[in-house]
Amino acid sequence: MAFSAEVNGHEIILDAAEKGGGENRGPRPKPLMLTALAGCTGMDVVSILKKMRVELDDFNVYVEGDLTDEHPKQFTQMHVIYEFTGKNLPEEKLQKA
Repeated sequence: MAFSAEVNGHEIILDAAEKGGGENRGPRPKPLMLTALAGCTGMDVVSILKKMRVELDDFNVYVEGDLTDEHPKQFTQMHVIYEFTGKNLPEEKLQKA
């Protein structure tokens, strides 16, 4: 059930859980999509804030997705939450980023 993909010179193994016929050799595709969304938007937000000279002590991105009940399961919604930590963070710049 496992699939291998090469992305920018890095190999990624995707697999199903053992109960789904896989060998659990890598992440499932749908959670990996959520991880990619968090990584992509998170990198953009940090880059924009650096250009605005906003200094962060910490930054986290949390992503959840709602799936349909029937197969093939599809995302109906994705929820992205950004958590910023720092001193005197300008709300206006955080919203803009």
